[in-house]
Amino acid sequence: MNRKFVAAAGLATVAALTLAGCAGGDSGNAGSTGGSGESTEGSSGKSVALTMSAWNISSTPEFQTLVDGFEAANPGITIELKEYDAAEYNTLITTDLAAGSGPDIITQKEVKYLTTFQEGGQLADVSDVELPDGISGAESYKVDGTAYATPYRNDSWVLFYNKALFEQAGVATPDGTWTWDDYQKAADELNKGLTAAGSSAKAVYQHRWQSTVQGFANAQTKGADILEGKIDQFGPYYDRTLAMQSSGDQIDFNTSSANQLTYQGEFGKQNAAMELMGTWFVATLIAQQASGDADAFEWGIAPAPQADSSTAGLDKTPVTFGDPTGFGVNANADAEKQAAAKKFLAYAASEEAAVSLAKIGITPALVNDTVVDTYFAAEGAPTDDLSKFAFSTHKVVAENPTSPKTAAIQGVLNDMHSAILSGSTTVEKGLAEAKDRLKNEVGVG
Repeated sequence: MNRKFVAAAGLATVAALTLAGCAGGDSGNAGSTGGSGESTEGSSGKSVALTMSAWNISSTPEFQTLVDGFEAANPGITIELKEYDAAEYNTLITTDLAAGSGPDIITQKEVKYLTTFQEGGQLADVSDVELPDGISGAESYKVDGTAYATPYRNDSWVLFYNKALFEQAGVATPDGTWTWDDYQKAADELNKGLTAAGSSAKAVYQHRWQSTVQGFANAQTKGADILEGKIDQFGPYYDRTLAMQSSGDQIDFNTSSANQLTYQGEFGKQNAAMELMGTWFVATLIAQQASGDADAFEWGIAPAPQADSSTAGLDKTPVTFGDPTGFGVNANADAEKQAAAKKFLAYAASEEAAVSLAKIGITPALVNDTVVDTYFAAEGAPTDDLSKFAFSTHKVVAENPTSPKTAAIQGVLNDMHSAILSGSTTVEKGLAEAKDRLKNEVGVG
């Protein structure tokens, strides 16, 4: 299989998996600040004890996996995980940092809050942490050219599809060439075919998040820039979603909200033949099928539909979106702890760490052939080439550009999203009202 790996600047709890995959390799280009072949103690030769923030530790295995691998390579350094409530993570850790009780290694759960920590003087400059070639998401952690965190994982959005339901409806499965027009046409055909076959399944489940519409519009529209208040790109994407709701191809936004439907349940229980979701869902779906929480059926992933044919096809690089997850270093930690923490950042970004993450179903920021083969070695994972292509070959555009204004902008756009899809306003009025709010409340546009 001829793979190419393309990344551009660009969360969820993932179930623990034990993959029977390839053995971990070396630490790649971890560089002078980390890696398994270097000094295992602090600069003074003494042992160093670090703390690191995390969430949902029992069900999110990536943190302990990285800590175990790092400590094995650096026996003079220990890392204790400090657990925070996932829903209130950014608020709670901001409070701890302000009180001087924050962890030495600060996990960056959401990119849009990076500047909050950076402007508060709570993140050290980690520009000297050498990252391996091909890693994605690093640009999202830079402010005016200075890096304040480094990535270790970077999920991107793909199309999940149920092969059995496609067969039942008599519709050809995705082949990697789909545009949004092809996607909508396939949904119409699925809807008709499934109904004729006596199935109650919908063609599509589109979750309530603004990402499912706005993320693709921003990534796939030339010149789109929410930091400048440019949001007209959303119009065609909302028009399509509303049309698919009206036709019955997918459950409408209000029904999904009223019933608090989950994307895991709708796809896992075969209530929908297609679902656009992040690659984190691969591990969750495998685990749920193994436990019986999801039905047993054959599925695969394909590239997200594209704006036009210029990026669609197995000889092209499809465009999608996503944000990295990374680690920063507490600026108030002493020099010895900062040096040890930077070693951990370098390890977490390395090929060795990437392989260990792939073994438990996590999408690392560094993707190469070894990582892909390891990732798809799980029992229950799809084995077809299209799924591997969708996972490994894409341009990932940041959903949340790094700016102090991003969080406020996304708040306005989320209100617009709900208003349009609930029918409270039209697409045209929703866009106009959002533009006014962005200008008056955030100062963009």
